Amino acid sequence: MSGAHAAERASGGAPVRLTLPTLTAMVVGSMVGAGVFSLPSRFSESTGVAGALIAWVIAGTGMLMLAFVFQMLAVRRPDLDAGVYAYAKAGFGEYLGFFAAFGYWASACVGNVTYWVLIMSTLGALFPALGDGDTLLAVGLSSAGLWGFFLLVRRGVREATAINRVVTVAKLVPILVFVVLALFLLDPAVFADNLTGTADAGTLFDQVRGTMLVTVFVFLGVEGASVYSRHAARREDVGRATVLGFLSVFAVFASVTLVSYGIMPMEEIAALRQPSMAGVLAHAVGPWGTVFVSAGLIVSVLGAYLAWTLMAAEVLFVAARDDDMPRFLRRSNAADVPVPALVMTTALSQAVLVVTLFSEDAFDFALNMTSALTLIPFLLAALFAVKVARGPAAGAGAGASRGALAIAVLATAYTAFLLYAAGLKYVLVSLIVYAPATVLFVKVRREQGRRLFTPAELAVCAVSVAGAAAGVAALATGLITL
Repeated sequence: MSGAHAAERASGGAPVRLTLPTLTAMVVGSMVGAGVFSLPSRFSESTGVAGALIAWVIAGTGMLMLAFVFQMLAVRRPDLDAGVYAYAKAGFGEYLGFFAAFGYWASACVGNVTYWVLIMSTLGALFPALGDGDTLLAVGLSSAGLWGFFLLVRRGVREATAINRVVTVAKLVPILVFVVLALFLLDPAVFADNLTGTADAGTLFDQVRGTMLVTVFVFLGVEGASVYSRHAARREDVGRATVLGFLSVFAVFASVTLVSYGIMPMEEIAALRQPSMAGVLAHAVGPWGTVFVSAGLIVSVLGAYLAWTLMAAEVLFVAARDDDMPRFLRRSNAADVPVPALVMTTALSQAVLVVTLFSEDAFDFALNMTSALTLIPFLLAALFAVKVARGPAAGAGAGASRGALAIAVLATAYTAFLLYAAGLKYVLVSLIVYAPATVLFVKVRREQGRRLFTPAELAVCAVSVAGAAAGVAALATGLITL
C-alpha cells in the first residue's frame, strides 16, 4: 500500500479513483472559468489581431511545453503527488518546495475571488448595487457563496468531481455557441481594421507582452490532473488528461479572442464591462446575447470554482502529509476531504474578497495576482523537469531523453519570460504574500524538533522578506497601486 493510500486509510477516508475522462474534465473544468469570458476586452486593451495571433502562438507553445513537462514528470516520477509542489521540493529542497506549495495554493485562493467578482459584475448589469463586483453588497453575497461551496465540497470528493463532470460539459456549450455565431456574423472589414493595435499601444513586442498575464490566467489548471494524481486510477492517465485538456481548451480560447475582432472595433471592445464576451455577442445578435452569455458564465465560473477549491485544499493536505505544512492540515474526514485545508482555503479567499473593496479594478487585480503567484511554482517545476530529463529514464532512448530535455528547457524559458512580462509590481506584491508564509514553515520545523533554517534556506528567506518589505514600501508611497 502506498503512502497516499495508507494516509487515506489512517484518516478514515476511503480511496478515490479517478478515470481518464474525469481527470480530463478536471483539467478542462479548471481552465475554463472566469478568464475566457474576459478575453475580448483584455486582449483589445493591449493589441490587435496580429499581436493576438503572436501572443497565442507564444502562450500556446509555452503552455504546451509545460503540459508536456507535467506529462513527463507524471511518468518518470510517479512517486511524487500533488504536482507542482512536489516537483519543486524534490528538485530544490524543502523550503522552496514549501514556497511552491504555498504560492500555488494562494494563487488558487486569489483565483477563486475572480470568479465571485465576475459573477457579481455580471449580475451588476441588472442590479446596479452590485457594481463591478466590488461593492459591499457584492462582497457580502460572494462571501455567502464561498461558504456555501465549502459545505458542498466538505461532503466528499466523489460527489464534487461528479458535479464537475456535468458542469464542464454544460459550460462549454455557450462558449462554443458564441464562437460559431461570431464566426458566422464576422465582418471582414471590421476584422481588417482591428489588424494592428492602437497608436498608443506601443511596439508589437509591448502589445504581446501586455497580454501575457491574461494568457497565464486562462491556462491555469493545465496542471489540474497532476495536482490530483494520488486519486488517478492509472498513473499514465495523468499525463494524457493534461495534454488532452490543454489542446481542447487552447482551441476554444484562441477562437473566442480572434472572432471578437470581427464584430466590433477594438476600442469599443476594450471599453466593455466584464464579462466582455456578453457585450460582443449582444452587439452582434441583440440583448439576448447578454443573457445567454451571462447564464453560461455563471455555470462556468461556479464549475471552475469547484475544481479550484478541490485542488487548493489538496495541495495543502499533501504538503502536510509529507511534513511540509503544519500537522493539523493533514486531517481528512470520512469522505476523504481534507477539512482543515478546505477551511484555510476558504478563509484566504474571504480575506482577498475584502481587499477587492480597496482596489481600483477588483477583477483585473485578482486576475493578475493569480497569474503572478503561480509563476514561481511553475518555474521551479520546469527547472526540476530539466534535472529529471538530464538523468536516465527507464526504457527511453537517447532521442527521447534529448526531446524531453528540449521540452523542459523551452518550458523554463517561457516561464522566465512570463515573470519578466508580469513586471516588478506583481513580483513585489507576490512576495508580500509569500514572505509571511514562512511562519508556517517555522511551525513545521518546530513540530519536528529540527533546525529552523539551513544557510541556503536562510538566504532565500532574506530575499523574500526584503522583496516583501520593498513591496510594502512601494504600496505605502504610492509607487505601485492595487
